[in-house]
Amino acid sequence: MKAFVFVGGGIAADNIKLNREEGDVVIAADSGFLNCKELSLTPDLLVGDFDSLGKENVPGDVKVITLPEEKDLTDTQVACDIALENGAREIIFVGGLDGRLDHTLSNVALLRLLFEKRVRASITDGRNRVRYIKNTNEIIVRSPFKYLSVIADDEVAKGVDIEGCKYPLKNAKIYRNHQFAVSNEIVGNCALVSVKKGGLFIIESGYGE
Repeated sequence: MKAFVFVGGGIAADNIKLNREEGDVVIAADSGFLNCKELSLTPDLLVGDFDSLGKENVPGDVKVITLPEEKDLTDTQVACDIALENGAREIIFVGGLDGRLDHTLSNVALLRLLFEKRVRASITDGRNRVRYIKNTNEIIVRSPFKYLSVIADDEVAKGVDIEGCKYPLKNAKIYRNHQFAVSNEIVGNCALVSVKKGGLFIIESGYGE
C-alpha cells in the first residue's frame, strides 16, 4: 500500500502525476491540504496543529487529527508515522521543498529514516524529486526532469557508479564537504546510480528545461 503525504509549500501541480491505486491512503499535513485540493484530491486524513492552514479553514467533511502547537515532531513527521502505522510500504511526499529551510531539511531527512525501515520513499514538488539510497543501487527512469544529481549524506560515499549519464562515474568517492556529482544528465532511457558504502540523496530537477 502506498501513502501520499501532502505537505505545505508551493508545488507545480501540472508536473505531478500520482499513480494512485485502490487501497492507497492520502494524508494531508496542515497546509498540505491546499496542495491536496490543488490536485483535486480529498484526503483520507488531515493532521496538524493548523498554524499554517488556520483552524478556521479546517474542513468539516474530512477526518481530522488536531495536534498541539507545542510538540517535538513536525506535522509531516506525525503524518509519516501514521502512514507507517497503517501499513504503508511506500510513501510519496508532495510539497515540502520550499519555504522554511528547517522544514525542508527535516522533510528530506525522512527519506533516510524510511530507507532504514525498508520503506520506499520520495518527495516531490513538481520541480524537484528526491530519493535516498545507501549501500545499494537505484534505476532512474528518464523523465521531464533535466538534471540528475547525487549528494553524499555520509562523510564519504565510496564506490559510487553512475551509468547512462552524460558524466559517468566509476568507483568514485563523494565527500559530504566536497560534492561534485551535481547537474548530470541522463542520455538514454534510464540511469543506474550505485553506492557500495554510504548514503546518497538522488535529486532530479529542472522539470521541462
